[in-house]
Amino acid sequence: MSTAKVEIYTQMMCGYCTRAKRLLDAKFVDYIEYDVTMGGQHKRAMLARKPDARTVPQIFIDDVSIGGCDDLFALEGDGKLDAALGQSPSA
Repeated sequence: MSTAKVEIYTQMMCGYCTRAKRLLDAKFVDYIEYDVTMGGQHKRAMLARKPDARTVPQIFIDDVSIGGCDDLFALEGDGKLDAALGQSPSA
């Protein structure tokens, strides 16, 4: 289980969002998901946190933007995701 706070901003029908959530689920990471499909307060919050965000997902670990799906998988590929999540590598 992750000790880090993980938040992910998503939209319906987004393959990249689904892929990112599947990776987090496979690592048994609890995360807060914000649906920004229809705009609204969650989209405004996402843009306040990351003004240059133009795509989803936008992923934050302990309030630090790590980027999107490709960035999440790059961290995993580099062996750095577990540490960012506060997990042991065997999780």
